Amino acid sequence: MTTLTDNPLLAFEGLPRFDRITPEHVEPAMAALLPELRAALEALERSEASTWDEVVGALERIQGRFDFAWGTVRHLNRVKNSPALRDAHNAVQKDVVAFDLELRQSRAVYERLKGLRESVKAPTAAQSRTLDALIKSAEHAGIGLEGEAQARFNAIAAELAELGTQFSNNMMDAARSWSLVLTTEEEMAGLPATARQLAAQNARAAGHEGATAEAGPWQLSLAAADYFPFLTYSDRRELRELLYRAARRRGGEGEQNNGPLIERILALRREETALLGFGTYADLSLDAKMAPDVATVEALLHELDAAARPVAVEELEALRAFAAAEGAAEGEGLEAWDVMYWSEKVKQARYAYDSETVRLYFPFAAVLDGLFALTEQLFGVHIEAAEGATSVWHEDVTFYRIVEPSTGATLAQFYLDPYSRPAEKLSGAWHGTCFGRSRLFAPEGQAERLPASYMVCNQSPPTEGRPSLMTHGEVRTLFHEFGHGLHHMLTRVDEGFVAGGRNVEWDFIEVPSKFMENWVFEPQTLARISRHVDTGESLPAELIAKIREARTYMTGHFVHMQVYLSVLDLDLHHRYVPGGAESAQAMFERIRDAYGLVPSVEEDYFLCSFAHIFAGGYAAGYYSYKWSEVLSADAFGAFEEAGLEDEAALAEVGRRYRETILGLGGSEAPGAIFRAFVGREPSVEAFLRHNGLVRAA
Repeated sequence: MTTLTDNPLLAFEGLPRFDRITPEHVEPAMAALLPELRAALEALERSEASTWDEVVGALERIQGRFDFAWGTVRHLNRVKNSPALRDAHNAVQKDVVAFDLELRQSRAVYERLKGLRESVKAPTAAQSRTLDALIKSAEHAGIGLEGEAQARFNAIAAELAELGTQFSNNMMDAARSWSLVLTTEEEMAGLPATARQLAAQNARAAGHEGATAEAGPWQLSLAAADYFPFLTYSDRRELRELLYRAARRRGGEGEQNNGPLIERILALRREETALLGFGTYADLSLDAKMAPDVATVEALLHELDAAARPVAVEELEALRAFAAAEGAAEGEGLEAWDVMYWSEKVKQARYAYDSETVRLYFPFAAVLDGLFALTEQLFGVHIEAAEGATSVWHEDVTFYRIVEPSTGATLAQFYLDPYSRPAEKLSGAWHGTCFGRSRLFAPEGQAERLPASYMVCNQSPPTEGRPSLMTHGEVRTLFHEFGHGLHHMLTRVDEGFVAGGRNVEWDFIEVPSKFMENWVFEPQTLARISRHVDTGESLPAELIAKIREARTYMTGHFVHMQVYLSVLDLDLHHRYVPGGAESAQAMFERIRDAYGLVPSVEEDYFLCSFAHIFAGGYAAGYYSYKWSEVLSADAFGAFEEAGLEDEAALAEVGRRYRETILGLGGSEAPGAIFRAFVGREPSVEAFLRHNGLVRAA
């Protein structure tokens, strides 16, 4: 039998042992662990357990060991993907899904949980929320089904898990399989030094050993670090078009075609919904969210778009007019691959600065130092690197501790993996849970186990002796993910099932992350996080003023596009009929054309790379970004009202924010937590104001 000593995935004491874990450990680890956990579940079912610790505590111990081992495998599959790890992951996934369902479908445990609702005298808010979450999870897992219906439900769950993994793998493979090698100076026209350096670095990695930023050759991929700078700066319109079209085809062609997977996923979700007795998958999804129903979500989206769409139309007309004045053909027919290019040109003309100039002030180390200093100012904690304290999965990853300054006690810990690695790392940015705060998993001599987070970004990597120089958008992304991390790590809740972000409604989970984004537009923060890569100077006041002035530039377009994606997601999960007269691709094209303000391309398979809803947790929940952003803007308004230059006032509001939105986690309903911080019901006013969408009367 595999033991703790010979399989690092089963070493549950402390942090994962990334220096020892290999793909070969996955199958024997799960083969040893699942029977052990199944035996623990059966013992709980046979027992006379009736107290909180006997029932919920036993469940948390089982769930915690399961989450640690399988969560480590899933994390590595996203950040250190390889054929061997994929094979190992896929080999055990079906057994893992089956056990997860067994755990949630235990009739004996379900009855014990319902019994605790009656027997626990004066339950805490955390206990009540824990019971509500566990009972609802069981009901959504088919606890009410029997016989053939439950067997079919379980088969659907297993297949959906496999399809989600395949969807992600296809996206990664499609991105890996496409590249563009440029060899002439004319092909690189308009690209800044940072983009040239990265493209040369890509070429060297692909075997062009003599590639240089000055002489080439240069290689582009579909990774965001390549794609966005090229579409923003390249003067070669036909090459921008080539790259844009390749990105829109990703996951929609050849062996990596996700189209059939999408149809199957939607059909299975519809069948799952019917088995559970809900009208649509969107109804099922919202049953565990803050929004009460689809109509309420659609009303908010309509309100936001009513404000955003007219502004977006004006913004695009301004791009066309500017292009026409420059004598460009785009003035007659602005295409999708022109929008970022002319947006940057207009921004440079209107605000007298360009994104590349600003980027030189944002070396990664300076941004990180400033982020940590802001966190200390607002929330009264200290963050310190702890390199060598534990192993990491890649040399670019750094391990940190969050410390209480007054005592020196460690409060939490996290890993930060900042740079793009398209050969092995999934695109995008995310926060992942290594493990959560819990009194039941407390090491000897401690009151509770401290939380640990993974924070993963895909920002521009260092190049040719230069540090990673971050775009303002990459800075914003880092602050966003760190907000998720703070939510997880600064929780004050010891009940593991509702500590941090666990069992927080999905349309509230983005509030702490969107909240942190607001700071990257504030003068004090911009000065704090900036240090010119050559001179060491902070952003000058005139550049800070221009960044602030440009904050609302193109926000009508951006908000309109987010509303469009939210509508697309909801319609696919609320109105789409698999196998009906309209395919998912056709529905996508119809909604895209209804919302699109620039022409679409002929082969537009964007849906095949919409991983948020087909391989992530955002199915019938993509609206959560905008729902949460309304709340986060309102929460930031409390800091604005206190005075962003008043350090004492900021510290006081920060303390209240830490105690409520960050500290309470999932232990209370999100509406109650929000009211406890702001002191009233939420308002859309701050969101509209921050985005420049408040129209003059």
